[in-house]
Amino acid sequence: MKENAIEDYTDFYLKNLNKRNFVFEKEEDEMKDKWKKLFVNFELYIGAMFLTVTTVLVIVNVFTRYFLNFTYHWSEEIAVGAFVWVIFLGFANAYKTKGLIGVEVLTNLVPDKHQPLVVMLTSGVVTFLSGGMFYLSYLYFRNSTKITAALEFSYKYIYIAIVISFALITIYSIYFFVQSIRKVFLKKDVSLEIGAPEDQGVDD
Repeated sequence: MKENAIEDYTDFYLKNLNKRNFVFEKEEDEMKDKWKKLFVNFELYIGAMFLTVTTVLVIVNVFTRYFLNFTYHWSEEIAVGAFVWVIFLGFANAYKTKGLIGVEVLTNLVPDKHQPLVVMLTSGVVTFLSGGMFYLSYLYFRNSTKITAALEFSYKYIYIAIVISFALITIYSIYFFVQSIRKVFLKKDVSLEIGAPEDQGVDD
């Protein structure tokens, strides 16, 4: 009887231990998925905050102009600056998730087996162009002395969005270039995307 009781207790303990491990692993996987989605779309999350600021300020300005007969002159400066951030962060994310039609149409025109070669060529060109734009935009940002009329803020707070955008695109294009080289010449089974479709917020 004592031995059976010990065996029953041991089985019960192991089952509960396995169940806890399964729950822990599931929670760990869910946390990893959340961090992965955050990385893939972090430009969109930041851009969404800037878009919210732009939308709220525009609505408030329209309301005060037509119903209260006055406007906040500084709101237009903030709204325009925030919208610039929305554009360039979205630009970087669109390239990362292969949402730029002008780039992806070349890849989709060729058979699947030749697509890695096209990715290598296009990402090489994008690396060269975005790297050049990053350097030029940085020089423009560094030498800027212009300030806004109402708030007298430096335009550097706006121009830095351009620098960050082209820096991100350069990094992503280098990644695509290296991965495509590994796939074309080294025959490695590697992904030519950053994040799975479900991480990018689209369905298969």
